[in-house]
Amino acid sequence: MKKISMKTKVIALAVIAVAIIVSVIVATSAPAGLRVATTTSLYDTELWDALEPIFEQGYGVDLQITAKGTDMALELGQRGDVDVVTVHNPLQEAAFIASGYAVEAEGYGAERVPWAYNYFIIIGPEADPAGISGLTPEEAFQRIQQVGEDDPGTVKFVSRGDNSGTHGKEKAVWAAACYNYTADIQGDGADAGWYIEAGTGMGATLNIANELMAYTLTDKGTFLAYQGDLDLASLVDTGDILLNVYSVIICKNGVNPEMAQNLVAFLRAPEIQALIAGFGVPDYGEPLFYPYDPEICQ
Repeated sequence: MKKISMKTKVIALAVIAVAIIVSVIVATSAPAGLRVATTTSLYDTELWDALEPIFEQGYGVDLQITAKGTDMALELGQRGDVDVVTVHNPLQEAAFIASGYAVEAEGYGAERVPWAYNYFIIIGPEADPAGISGLTPEEAFQRIQQVGEDDPGTVKFVSRGDNSGTHGKEKAVWAAACYNYTADIQGDGADAGWYIEAGTGMGATLNIANELMAYTLTDKGTFLAYQGDLDLASLVDTGDILLNVYSVIICKNGVNPEMAQNLVAFLRAPEIQALIAGFGVPDYGEPLFYPYDPEICQ
């Protein structure tokens, strides 16, 4: 029997040691979870509370969710602080993708994948001191501005004021109503006292509007979830401009791209789409969100 030299033994032990060290490094550096930045509306309505355990059990991963406005969520994605964003401002999403911060979702041929939608609504005191009920969104904003300028003690509007998707939609409605948002609303409106920027998430903004008996723009899902604690009513709920589409985007600077791809597929899976269609119905009589519809979600 050939005798193994001491030198050979040393080399073999060294190889084993290096293999052990490499395996430990790989195990230590492997992503422990999937980091997701989501909008406050998806979080405040507790939709993610329903989705999170299903995804974690199905994929054996810790889903780490941070609720932010769309602007901040995309900033986290840009820096690589999260692996995925689920947001609702198509213009900001397009800029994020054009800047090279997104990864194409496998099987969809695009970086941005819509997966749910609902609608924005304009809410306010049931007495409706500005008289906006039944108007178009643009007419409603015009009326709020006009009456607010004349009587800021009676008519107020509370804005998210946080560059979120909801704030972006609000600014779009002001523009469609023929106002210069910066000068006429943030400037003159704030100076007159009828326009107030909260700088908070949707749930907190609703509570502030309720305290002030003010008007505000909200997604319908969050309003339904908070409605029992509010003395405000839905006054304007129709108009093409009020469509609110939620999309998922994989971040190029994320650290868990494979699991991020899994989340995209998960959100568009038939069983999850069915869950979304029924979410909120037992408690509110209607869904807080609607599943993806290719004819609506662009």
